Amino acid sequence: MVNLQKAVEAENYALAAELRDEINKLEAKSLAASANALVYENIQYAFRLRQKGRHKVFVYSGVICGMDPVCCISSSLRESACIDKLTRGSNQPFYQVLVDVHVDPDLLVAYVPEENLLAPDGPNKGRFDHPYLSFLFYGMDAAGDFIPIKQLREKYNRPRHEVPPIDEDA
Repeated sequence: MVNLQKAVEAENYALAAELRDEINKLEAKSLAASANALVYENIQYAFRLRQKGRHKVFVYSGVICGMDPVCCISSSLRESACIDKLTRGSNQPFYQVLVDVHVDPDLLVAYVPEENLLAPDGPNKGRFDHPYLSFLFYGMDAAGDFIPIKQLREKYNRPRHEVPPIDEDA
């Protein structure tokens, strides 16, 4: 703004016009970024942080430890993963999934589009092992979902939620 004022005062109107146009472009970019942020802030995810799920195609089981409102990997990785060939493409939520080491010991974390995830039919308290599990989750609740640590909940702005144990004596 100071440079614009100086250009006007010096009657260098060509420079002032260039600076004005540059400021207008920056304001437009800022407005677009703010609009995108609002859209992403209100996105509805089909799966929850901490929820167990299964990959539709590769059939491994995993637990959701992170989520993005749209695909956030580089264009070269998108191309190699054929993201554009998905039904919903890259404009759908993507999840960071810890993969059960008993199902696939070579794949620790997967980046999975929402359309390729399947939720369990009911509570899933079956065995699940992963080397990062104890760093990201406190343990499992009565429904078989994991309880995320405070830092993970805060990163994704999610409340602490756990299903209370069922009292079998009642």
